[in-house]
This record gives sequence, structure tokens and C-alpha cells, in this order.
Amino acid sequence: MARYLKHGIDVETKLKTDSKVREIVEGILAEVEAHGDATVRKYSEKFDNWSPASFRLTRTEVDACYNDISKQAKEDIRFAQAQVRGFAQIQRSSMKNVEVETLPGVILGHKHVPVNAAGCYIPGGKYPLIASAHMSVITAKVAGVKRVIACAPPFNGRPHPAIVVAMDMAGADEIYCAGGVQAVGMMAIGTETCQPVDILVGPGNAFVAEAKRRLFGRVGIDLFAGPTETLIIADNTSDGEICAADLLGQAEHGVNSPAVLITNSEKLAHDTMAEVERQRQILPTGDIAGKAWDDYGQVILCDSYEEMVQMADFVASEHVQVMTKDPDYFLENMTNYGALFLGHETNVAYGDKVIGTNHTLPTNKAARYTGGLWVGKFLKTCTYQRVTEEGSVMVGEYCSRLCSYEGFAAHKEQADIRLRRFAGQNIQGLDSLPTPQKPV
Repeated sequence: MARYLKHGIDVETKLKTDSKVREIVEGILAEVEAHGDATVRKYSEKFDNWSPASFRLTRTEVDACYNDISKQAKEDIRFAQAQVRGFAQIQRSSMKNVEVETLPGVILGHKHVPVNAAGCYIPGGKYPLIASAHMSVITAKVAGVKRVIACAPPFNGRPHPAIVVAMDMAGADEIYCAGGVQAVGMMAIGTETCQPVDILVGPGNAFVAEAKRRLFGRVGIDLFAGPTETLIIADNTSDGEICAADLLGQAEHGVNSPAVLITNSEKLAHDTMAEVERQRQILPTGDIAGKAWDDYGQVILCDSYEEMVQMADFVASEHVQVMTKDPDYFLENMTNYGALFLGHETNVAYGDKVIGTNHTLPTNKAARYTGGLWVGKFLKTCTYQRVTEEGSVMVGEYCSRLCSYEGFAAHKEQADIRLRRFAGQNIQGLDSLPTPQKPV
């Protein structure tokens, strides 16, 4: 039976914190709706001390950013983007349009149709997440989205050069330097200077995530994303040093980032907890990672691989790193995860930055019902039908009767009029029915 050697913060406390965020987000979005660019400027000045002549960068401003980063940085961005683009293209190629004759004279098909406009949010407050530009903009472009706009907040009082370069290399059609709820509202609602998009994607802080939640329905979104999560599944083939490094490696995202260890080795559990305490003291971001571990870290001791799978599926973590003697057992048996990292040789940072899979992934147990961002999120799978006279007659007879069972007279007439025209069937038409009497 699974035992918790370390507990994290309770869910109820976390939900109470979220309610404060909702109030603020609702107010800002309502202002964007009413006042457009003026609201974007108001909150950009308030939160980022940033009020440029235009939030959209000119070609000259974008080009200047290339001069502000090293040749090595440009090459590194280019390499990472090649991996992301390559895997996205493989994903896109796996999605085929279909057309098939299912009955004589009945042709059915579907097409994968890209949305017309996508808004990509790239976080840049505490950490400038250059990689998020690759993950969102490139994926949208590979899907075939015609207009992709990218938005990131200023960093140290200016557009972050590497983020801007990454956006541009990825193929963004419009680049804006604005952040937070006001930027998300600008992209989804539209303002005097920014036409609205059809879908919003990209990670962000609690305020950005709540803004996307509030705007869902008005626009599509990739997923509901909360603080970064990581889960390590390990047995006695692993060791405390590497487990602690990988736990803290994701906990440094923020003080509310859950980091969980599931193991069937009590020795490894205690070794890892001791190593976390040692490493957090020397890690430059140890204050953040350590606070996250104190409040949200968990260590769960299980009796078997089967129980480890059950607990891992219950946690349904965004990132799941498997360091066991048989990692494929978890690939074959787990069902709830954002992304799996199999074996001691890989780690979540590879997926976050460079390996090619997308790093925008489900959190808060959303892995129970969705995967992460991929080309399919930008595509609408739309069906179509084509029917010959022969097919219309055959299907129409069934349709006519099925509509009558449900009392849908006008639906039934859609089938009946074709039966009369294409098969010469003597079926009573609407014009031969008695006129309903109006109530006196």
C-alpha cells in the first residue's frame, strides 16, 4: 500500500489562492473589451513600466535584436527550432485527409483545416522563456496557420532580444512586446491596432492561465495550464543525486511548482530527500526551488511497479520522468501524463528546450483528458459528404423513417422531397398536408 513520506500543500488551500486571481483577470479583460489599446497601455505601464509608441515591433526593431545576441545564441536557437519543426512536420504528416465510399453512391470524407489566426504567448517575466517561441509559433506555422502573432512582455525594460529573434526565426507574422492579462486580452478580443485571433496558445503565470480560461469559447485555447509539474518514477537502479537534481530542475519554475517522487525503494526515497536539502543550498535558484519543494513536494513509497503506475496515473503529472530498470513498462501501462521521459539518460529539460517535442503540456490533472500542444491543436477536422441520386434514395428511406420516430417533420421532408424527385416515390409532401389551425 502506498505511503506518503512527504506531503505537499492541500488542494483546498491552492483553490482559495486561485479565487483572488479570477477577480483581477475579469476586471482587466472587461477593460480591454471596453477601451482596447488604452487598457493595454495602462496595465503595461502599471505592471511592466513599459509604454512604447507601439506595442507591435517594426522590422527595424526586430532586426536590431539580431545584433544584440551572439552568433552562438543564434545558432543554438536555430538548432532547437530545427528539432521542433522536424517533429511537428512528422506529426502533421501523420494526419491524413480521407475520402471513402461507405455505401453505393455515398462518399464521406474529412479535411484537416488550419485556423486562420493564432496568438502565441511567450512568458518573459521572471525567466525569459525563449523556447516557448519555438513551441508555439513553429507548431502553428507547420499546421498551416496563415497569421501567427507572438507576444512577450518586456524584460529589464525592453523587448528581450533572444525571444524576439526566436519569434522571428520561427515565422511569426506580427511580434508584440506586451505581457500579462492585457496582452492575452489584446490577442483574443482585439484592439484598434491588433486584430483578434481564433486560438490562444502558450504557457504563462496564474493570471495568464486564468485569462485563457475566461476567454475560452470566444477563442480556442491549447489547454488550461497551471504551474509546472514534474513527477519522477524511480527504483533502486537510480540514485538520490540525480533524482534530486531532476526534481529541483523543474521546481525552480516557481514557488508553487509541484515536484513528486514515486519509488519502490525506501532507501532511494530518503537519499533523494537528503540530496534535495543539500542541492538547494548551492543551487543559484535554490530559494525558489526549495520553497516549491517545501510546500508542494511529495515522496510516495510504493510496493510494486503496478502500484507505482496507479499512483502516477492518480497524480497525472505534466512531466513524468522514468528512471527504472524497465522504463517501457510505464510507457505501456501509464495513461495519465503530459509527456514521458524514459530512462536515466533523458530528462525534462531536454523536452523543455531542445529535443523537439512540445513543452506546453497539461497540468492540474488535465492529463486525464488531453495531451499537450501539437500541430493538431491548430487544425479543425471538418467532415464533408457527397451523395449520388442512387445513394440519396437508399439513405433517404432510412432517414425519413428515423425522422418520423423523433417527430421532426421538416427533417423528414428533406429526405422525402428527394425520394419523390429521384425515385418517383408517392410520398405525401408538405403542401398536401392540412394547414394547421391557429388558436382562437
